[in-house]
Amino acid sequence: MSAHDLPDRETMECDVVIVGAGPAGLAAAIRLKQIDPALSIIVLEKGSEVGAHILSGAVVDPTGINQLLPGWLQDESHPLRTPVTDDHFCYLTAKKAYNISQKLFPNLLSNEGNYVVSLGLVCRWLAKKAEALGVDIFPGFAVTEVLFGKHNEVIGVATGDMGVKKDGKPGRNFIRGIELKAKYVLVGEGARGSLTKKLIGHYQLNQNCAPQKYGLGIKELWEIDPKYHKAGSVTHSVGWPLNYQTGGGGFIYHMQSNLVSVGFVTHLDYKNPYLSPFHEFQRFKAHPAWRNLFKGAKRICYGARTISEGGWQSVPKLTFPGGALIGCAAGFVNLPRLKGSHNAVLSGMNTAKYIAQALAAGRSHDEVVEIEDSWRSSAIGQDLYPVRNVKPLLSKLGSTIGLPLSYIELWCQSVLKFSIFGTLKHSKPDCESLQPASKHRRIRYPKPDDDITFDILSSVFLTNTHYEDDQPCHLKVKSLEVQDQSERAVFAGPSTRYCPAGVYEWVEQDGRDTYIINAQNCIHCKTCDIKDPNGNIDWECPQGGDGPNYANM
Repeated sequence: MSAHDLPDRETMECDVVIVGAGPAGLAAAIRLKQIDPALSIIVLEKGSEVGAHILSGAVVDPTGINQLLPGWLQDESHPLRTPVTDDHFCYLTAKKAYNISQKLFPNLLSNEGNYVVSLGLVCRWLAKKAEALGVDIFPGFAVTEVLFGKHNEVIGVATGDMGVKKDGKPGRNFIRGIELKAKYVLVGEGARGSLTKKLIGHYQLNQNCAPQKYGLGIKELWEIDPKYHKAGSVTHSVGWPLNYQTGGGGFIYHMQSNLVSVGFVTHLDYKNPYLSPFHEFQRFKAHPAWRNLFKGAKRICYGARTISEGGWQSVPKLTFPGGALIGCAAGFVNLPRLKGSHNAVLSGMNTAKYIAQALAAGRSHDEVVEIEDSWRSSAIGQDLYPVRNVKPLLSKLGSTIGLPLSYIELWCQSVLKFSIFGTLKHSKPDCESLQPASKHRRIRYPKPDDDITFDILSSVFLTNTHYEDDQPCHLKVKSLEVQDQSERAVFAGPSTRYCPAGVYEWVEQDGRDTYIINAQNCIHCKTCDIKDPNGNIDWECPQGGDGPNYANM
């Protein structure tokens, strides 16, 4: 059935439609209602519920929430119950952990006043605040299309059709998507969102910025023995198991109720196609410094998500006719602090301020340039500018030289408000950093012990991932020939290793290697869309509500 044969989509109209019920989208919705309660605001969320697709460490800086919801500490329903009590940083070798005193670090890296929390719980809390103000939040609706007007302006979005079969034809339970027309559209999908990617390409929003850089964060939630638990204790590490050419590091956060959040971030500009971020994470957990922490403990949940790491230099133009990018869709993560939710909230608030002013002036579907013109001088810019050279130093020089120079740079910025490097640039996107397999040796990872370390499939089981069986594959390989002749033959099939959910396989069938896509395993991390060496894989939104269902990640 062609598009012309399908029934017309139902249409809803509102003042502002927001894509994504993350910290940025919910903050924007709340602030718009705070400014003008009469505004009609719709938030669309592709997860089955708010927070279902949210994954972060997380140690939350509450500066954004302080401004959005003054007096929130008196609200008994808030989830920020565990202030940071201990802050540790260590350098790892294979057998030792060398603790480095926090007194040696500038204050801009301090976690004093921050909270260890599930970001999913924070979003659920913010969603209730938004709904209490009259915001309409619709989970389970994946936005797949931008609606354009006669003058190339965005006039709304459309959700994907439901009940489409694998062959692309409507099934028995077929339901047409909905068109949501709005005066302005705000896009807060998080890192590497599919809609964001389309808008950046359509309006060339990245024409005057450096390539965005990414990291892959893999995380597990554990319930540990109370004798090892210390609520509010925070540990970050660099070094082992990664080599000096590969950036990244681990974290261990002690939450409430004997829960520990443990994770590992691998910067996706790594060179070795044999590297597996998932297995590096397993090795990290088994380090002697904290192996006993997980011995006999219970692993509760697993998940993975990419993080935008480019910072100041990589933020695209935020505004386009009819809308704006907000939060991590724009790339407001402070990499050295490993924090982005505070800037996401501030981004949503700042955008809401100027959108409300535009609406009050009777404007619609135009470009609210005040958003773009204001962010670099705002608290977001003040947070990102001093740390702007850390990522380029690590990418260009590796950890052996890059880390010490980053340390000097941060002290210069903190004390002298001056950089000896000026503003360094990111040279290339992460997909171009991978080198041919012939330049590297295969990495032999230890077999899982099923006590502290595990295999991918048993880990994916803990994500509560669900897909309707008979639907089109949402992972689009542009050319299977390129995948065979380059991804497999030149790079030794890195997708079988960089994917933390076992989605991709090269399997011998009928005497030849065949590319298998286990789309039912996909946990929406977007790594394939970023790291494929030929840019040959597009991640698109599956049917609304499908994917992982994280409880407290």
